[in-house]
Amino acid sequence: MRIFLIEPYYTGSHQAWADGWQTISGHEIHLLTMEGRFWKWRMHGGPVTLAHQAIDLATEVGLPEVVVASSMLDLATFHGLAGRQLGNPPSLLYMHENQLTYPLSPRTRGEDLSYGFVNWRSMLAADQVVFNSHYHRDAFFEAIAPFLKNFPDYRQTDLVDQVLDKTSVIGVGIPIRPARQSDQESPLVLWNQRWEYDKNPIEMFEILYRLADQGVAFQLAVTGENFRQVPTEFAEAEERLRDRVVQFGFAEQDRYDELVARADIVLSCAQHEFFGVSVAEAVAAGAFPVLPNRLSYPELIPSQAHDATLYETPDQAVDLLAKALTDTDLRKEVTRITRRAMEQFSWGVIGPRYDELVAGLR
Repeated sequence: MRIFLIEPYYTGSHQAWADGWQTISGHEIHLLTMEGRFWKWRMHGGPVTLAHQAIDLATEVGLPEVVVASSMLDLATFHGLAGRQLGNPPSLLYMHENQLTYPLSPRTRGEDLSYGFVNWRSMLAADQVVFNSHYHRDAFFEAIAPFLKNFPDYRQTDLVDQVLDKTSVIGVGIPIRPARQSDQESPLVLWNQRWEYDKNPIEMFEILYRLADQGVAFQLAVTGENFRQVPTEFAEAEERLRDRVVQFGFAEQDRYDELVARADIVLSCAQHEFFGVSVAEAVAAGAFPVLPNRLSYPELIPSQAHDATLYETPDQAVDLLAKALTDTDLRKEVTRITRRAMEQFSWGVIGPRYDELVAGLR
């Protein structure tokens, strides 16, 4: 069947999701995309640009049988602009994130309700809504009724259960790299997340400073995208940990793949994570996860590995990291469990689940 997959923010995990599904799918998937920048403008202006792209594409390849959109698209507006010309196909909305429970930046002055409402009306317009984790779905539906009560009247809270009934949960597909056993004398710690406040880099570096002060041997790779000037905490860390650093800054794909394959430990201190693609990729490659016991992580990591990998406080994070760095038998045992758990997110498993779901929309 012919699918138009619409991604207004085509970069990072959004791009990997779209490309991965298109590659593995048994359906005919056509991508309609915009560059992954100016996210607020993408949510407002994206549906206009993409509606015209979709109409043009339909004249070339034929009408879509299903439209799939990421959560960065105002799907209701897209349907209004292009639905009739596209033959009013059914639609699926994939919730990578939502702007209702996404933590506000310290630089944000006041809360703008319009972006959360874009997500809400997109869900109303969709025939099916898929969240990338149970945590994400639960967090959204705990927040939506209080959010709607911010508005003066006709608050739509009676529609919440109707929308919930058309949701499901399917994780993001990830590549599964060959297993390997590290023989590095100084294990490699990987931090592969965006250089932003919601990933909590200040706490992450403080944990690493404490490990270094204890004399624990480790190397460090800090990757991930940075969308602003280098934050001061990163510049300080690069200097203080310079003797341990093997990578500090955005890594191109080949270099990133090399670092993920080498990593012995993947570390997160995130205050926000709806799924955790970068962590899942590293765990799938054999990295030992040290993660906060919150957000999507308890769902991502199998329960039998929680005590060894999930922490409540920075002190506990230091202890778990030190143990993982010095106890190779523990690393081998835990990574055997966690790596196997990531197989449920391989594209060979996830792709057919997506395909089956969209086939049921016809």
